[in-house]
Amino acid sequence: MGHATLLAVLRVLMILVCAGWISLWLLKPTQLWTKKWREAEDSAGPTVLGYYGLNFAVYTFPVVALAIIGLVLLHLVPREPKNRQARGSPSFLSKPLLVNTIVGVISSFEILVVTLFIIFLAWTFYARISNDFKKLMPIKSLKLDIWQLKYLRVATRFGLLAEACLALLLLPILRGLSIFRFLGIQFEASVRYHIWLGTAMIFFATVHGGSTLFIWGASHHIQDEIWRWQRTGRIYLAGETALVTGLVMWMTSLPQIRRKKFELFYYTHHLYIIFLIFFLFHAGDRHFYMVFGGIFLFGLDKLLRIIESRPQSCILSARVFSSKAMELILPKDPSLKYTPTSILFMKIPSVEKFQWHSFSITSSSSVDDHTLSLILKCEGKWTNSLYHMIHEELDSAADQMKCIPVAIEGPYGPASMNFLRYDSLLLVAGGIGITPFLGILQEISSAQNSSKYKFPSKIQLIYVVKSSQDICLLNSISHLFLNQSNEKWNLKLKAFVTQEEQSGVTIKELLNDLSLVRTVGFSTKSNYAVHGVESPLRMAALIGICSVVFFIFLICLSHIYLPSEKKGVAAAEKLAVHSKEKVPKEKTPSWVADLIILSSFIIAITCTTLVAIILRWRRLKKELPPVSPIQSKGITTMVPSEEHEIHFGGRPNFEEIFSKFPSETGESDIGVLVCGPETMKESVASMCQHKSQNLKTTAKKKNPCFNFHSLNFTL
Repeated sequence: MGHATLLAVLRVLMILVCAGWISLWLLKPTQLWTKKWREAEDSAGPTVLGYYGLNFAVYTFPVVALAIIGLVLLHLVPREPKNRQARGSPSFLSKPLLVNTIVGVISSFEILVVTLFIIFLAWTFYARISNDFKKLMPIKSLKLDIWQLKYLRVATRFGLLAEACLALLLLPILRGLSIFRFLGIQFEASVRYHIWLGTAMIFFATVHGGSTLFIWGASHHIQDEIWRWQRTGRIYLAGETALVTGLVMWMTSLPQIRRKKFELFYYTHHLYIIFLIFFLFHAGDRHFYMVFGGIFLFGLDKLLRIIESRPQSCILSARVFSSKAMELILPKDPSLKYTPTSILFMKIPSVEKFQWHSFSITSSSSVDDHTLSLILKCEGKWTNSLYHMIHEELDSAADQMKCIPVAIEGPYGPASMNFLRYDSLLLVAGGIGITPFLGILQEISSAQNSSKYKFPSKIQLIYVVKSSQDICLLNSISHLFLNQSNEKWNLKLKAFVTQEEQSGVTIKELLNDLSLVRTVGFSTKSNYAVHGVESPLRMAALIGICSVVFFIFLICLSHIYLPSEKKGVAAAEKLAVHSKEKVPKEKTPSWVADLIILSSFIIAITCTTLVAIILRWRRLKKELPPVSPIQSKGITTMVPSEEHEIHFGGRPNFEEIFSKFPSETGESDIGVLVCGPETMKESVASMCQHKSQNLKTTAKKKNPCFNFHSLNFTL
């Protein structure tokens, strides 16, 4: 009862903090908030907290608090799947509402959130610009017409919209510190939100900067204004630098460039450091505190990931498939547990020293205690280089294969296995998109003896490939396709080979063909295994330590280097009593306050990094003994059931499959998981959407309910 109460209290606290942070953004454009906030700043100025401490506590800390509470909840929430008492509860979140070639598959929940965010942006812009037009004041340094003055104010307010997008931009791509894991949102889905926010931010920032330059040019003051580095207030040169940097990052992240020239995208995206620093100098500390929460967590998350990837491990063995795919076997600490559909990030210095790539884990931690595996498809420069390196080892006559060191971040995955809550599962995979389902099927198979939870009793796997040789990727789960007369579940495979004509080959022959797979083992100079991320409680503690250290140094440095703030407030109060006139509070250059924020952040990150290194070192004191490559998985001969099907020369008819599946399984609550090309996802999503619309027109109570879930094998 105490555990349940604690969970309820933390959930309520998270809701209250989130509601307070959202309310802050809604109230900030109003005159009421402006008046009350100035009074609060004046009151806090003479205190130990100070103006800067107050801004951090109110504007930034709510986001940090959400991350801390979310991590504690992740620690308390059980990993096992929920019971099925609330049938159809996830339908609103997962039901595809919009299926479009340009935007992809959008759920009802995503449409709702995007709509609310657009309403918020419209409200912010309206509240700001309406007040600006009421108090329109000419700029002394610029002789502008009334329309130019109004347009300049509009351009300025577009900058605030870019600021709102920036406040959320980095939150979706947090890995270890992300609360999206607690919400059950897949990491690949959150990357899509990052892309949406980044595109919106660049659009608003371009309108903001481009319109400002246009007004300067129209008034013939562009030469004077564009290089201005003011002592106080806006630093225009910094804003121009941030805008150019952001545009370079956005253009190189477009799909056409990211997919064909990944290296260009990868390295230019690290310009975010320059972008954020120059944004700070352009916007000033007042606006920076509004977006600092995401930057604070991202910086800490980045450093924790660097520590997590040390020391490097080694590849135990590799299995090379004839379809130019590879399965890598890595050593794993027995205590490391992860959920299916988890991904990890891998760097192989001998291939590329700085590049990280994400891959789906194809093994189950419930089955393999000492190893984990992942499958790569050779489609780019990085994977092809690795493929040729392993092929050289296969073709060499050396007795001892060389060691291939690897650095690993992760695994990262959902907090629980909620996909197991359905009565039955329809899994749709295309090509290398089979990788997430390999781990899912192994997890379900290993959990069949559990009496605490009810698992899907019937599963159908639709596997679409170009060549029949690609079916050998199922070899790691070939034993699951045996005669299942003694099993508690039923697994049926329907394979579709699209670019081959009918042949006499069977699934049994393809899976048992030893010539399609070659195995090579490597020497292991390192005893270190993949230990995974730190526990949620430790990460929550590290966030707390970093926040406290930053807060202390921020206040101390502010009182040392910005004493005029405190004196200025006191002088202003005395002067206001006698003359009732306002005295400007800011007596020091704005960039000094900006440097104090940067310095405090660097000190806090450094201290937290030292603590994290100590915790990591203590965790690795008990090293995993060397794992012999012989322990890696090999080919398993099997005799599949006759009910499995293979079709040549065509794509699956999803209309027919969705119509027959409920009658074949006899179940009504169906989970539909799809991983593959976007066109396949859109087809499956459209079918789920069509079936859901048909349900509304019927009065039957036990109609099948299709719950759509999209998975990605690449980001």
